[in-house]
Amino acid sequence: MGKQSKLFERRRNRVRYKIRHSTTHRARLSVFRSGKHIYAQIIDDETRSTLAAASSADAVKNGAVSKTWNRDAAAVVGKLIAERALANGVKQVVFDRGGYLYHGRVKALGDAARERGLQF
Repeated sequence: MGKQSKLFERRRNRVRYKIRHSTTHRARLSVFRSGKHIYAQIIDDETRSTLAAASSADAVKNGAVSKTWNRDAAAVVGKLIAERALANGVKQVVFDRGGYLYHGRVKALGDAARERGLQF
């Protein structure tokens, strides 16, 4: 394992520990970022089920974006996930950024989800 992947794993474990040991039992907004796409899903850990999901591939199918790897696409994914969560009755979530820093595409996704009414 290289130094970067070790740091990523340490950040990811730290974030997951804080979420797991928090006193609130809310759904979790999990973010996965690849080189080409960004994915978000709302997970209920108690029932181990996915309540809502969105990705930049969905945004391309809808014609909302042309490029899937930039902050504009991440913002569209944030709006989509917030709309789908509110349609399923989920208003409050815990933001699980994984090992990613809250910067760039992850921040754009989070801010767009907040603008559409998701609380975290």
